[in-house]
Amino acid sequence: MSVNIKLTTGTYDLIREHIRRKKVTKDKEEILAEELRNAEQMFRRDIPEDTVAIDTVVTYKNHTTNEEKTVIFVSPRKSKPSKNKISILSDDGIAMLGYQSGQIIEWPEKKLEITKVERWS
Repeated sequence: MSVNIKLTTGTYDLIREHIRRKKVTKDKEEILAEELRNAEQMFRRDIPEDTVAIDTVVTYKNHTTNEEKTVIFVSPRKSKPSKNKISILSDDGIAMLGYQSGQIIEWPEKKLEITKVERWS
């Protein structure tokens, strides 16, 4: 992937630990490792407003299933699916993490398009 994702150092470390604990498949691990090698690490305040991060409301379309969803991506410990608060380490969350509105992500067995990103507080 030629796009450099934008992450905070804390999120970068969270993904590295997720990979280290073998929480993703080998093909996803390879994609994530490559993204981390090229990631731009920055302070939270410097992450562009339209970038998928922890505590963002994201509307996206899954082109594989033709579904559109709006979710709040949160840290794993704050995840409450019944309240639409989804862990950033969920399959869709980790695929879109660091990408910006308008981008299309090719992820194993799915294609996701980010249509809108807003900060959630």
